Amino acid sequence: MKTVLKSVVLAAGLVLTAQPVLAAAPQAKTLEQLLQDVQKDRLSDNKINKQREQEFLSARADKQALLSKAKSELAAEQARGKQLEASFADNEKQLAALEEKLTLAVGNMGEMFGVVRQVAGDAQSRFQTSIISAQYPGRDKEMKELAQSKELPELPQLEDLWFALQKEMTASGEVVKFKAPVITVDGEKKEMDVTRVGAFNLMSSDQYLVYNSESGTVDELSRQPESYMTDTVISFGKNTSGYSPLYVDPSRGTILTLMTQKVTLLERYNQGGTVGYIITGVLALGLLIVLERLIVLGGMSAAISRQRKSDTPSDNNPLGRILKVYENNRNVDVETLELKLDEAILKETPRIERGVSVIKVLAAVAPLLGLLGTVTGMIDTFQSITLFGTGDPKIMAGGISTALVTTVLGLVAALPLIFLHSIVYSRSQSLIHLVEEQAAGIIAEHAEKESK
Repeated sequence: MKTVLKSVVLAAGLVLTAQPVLAAAPQAKTLEQLLQDVQKDRLSDNKINKQREQEFLSARADKQALLSKAKSELAAEQARGKQLEASFADNEKQLAALEEKLTLAVGNMGEMFGVVRQVAGDAQSRFQTSIISAQYPGRDKEMKELAQSKELPELPQLEDLWFALQKEMTASGEVVKFKAPVITVDGEKKEMDVTRVGAFNLMSSDQYLVYNSESGTVDELSRQPESYMTDTVISFGKNTSGYSPLYVDPSRGTILTLMTQKVTLLERYNQGGTVGYIITGVLALGLLIVLERLIVLGGMSAAISRQRKSDTPSDNNPLGRILKVYENNRNVDVETLELKLDEAILKETPRIERGVSVIKVLAAVAPLLGLLGTVTGMIDTFQSITLFGTGDPKIMAGGISTALVTTVLGLVAALPLIFLHSIVYSRSQSLIHLVEEQAAGIIAEHAEKESK
């Protein structure tokens, strides 16, 4: 088709190019000349047309040859495809037969392979979290390769698996000391002497350590347990023979990590907030008053004891001042002396009982302040619930902590103040009773003298 179009285009080109030639040719002057010119042109056109037909026929023959060649190649490829399909089917049959032979040849070895992979996988998870890996790192990688292997294990690999399990069992019953890099609380890495107690604890000379299974490092705790636990670490490290008590973590570090989140006594106290500080102030004020009263009443008791042994009245104690009143009123009648002594006792009573009622009031105020903190804490809790709902308990923890801690602080402040108030009150009453007893004796003695 392309050859035909090419011939047409060429013919058109010839026609177009022929026009200027004709236009340029001289015009015929006679009919004979015109006839001759037409005959010449006709012969030229026939010659051109025959040339075009030959070109078209030759191109058509070429295309037919290409088509025949393509058909022959297609037939050859189809025959080759059928041959390959037959070969593929034969290979599938051979492969199935070989797999069957392999299954029969493997036999019990296949079951053993599954057991080995399972045991290796379990050992990998155990070694990854075991604190023994702090002393022997990289054991889990070997087990991982064996667990993920697609081939039958060889004898050296089975021996390595047995050796790793035996090493884990043996190390779990040892107490050993080794050097290892330790990540401190500040993020620094230091080389330390680490003591491993079986598969339970890692310790340095004075603190507990934990094994980080994710990074494969030994880390310091952000906060150590209470002192009575860390003291056993110190004594255990210093002991060279015999037995030494030690707190161990059967969860292999989980309990120690949780204990770092435990609230200390000071943090719990600070949860009481402003009300808790006020209760502490009330307790401190009450204790100061109690201390002052005990010192003053103790001094009064000692001075009264000395006065009872002396015949000379003194102004530094209540009994001496009462005796001085008696000395100044020896010549009055019994009724007047009794009134004078009662007046002196009434003057001494406020000095002796001063501050005792304040202690009682403070002991009553402390639990009321605790109740106030409880109410305010619950109000904060309900406000948090209103704003954020009950989805996150940490939001409500602040208000609940304030509510509970202030109640405890109020009771802790009230109990000792009540107890100390009873002591101070009984001490003051005993002094007042002693003074009244001495005054009554003076009056009786004076009345006896008058009756004679």
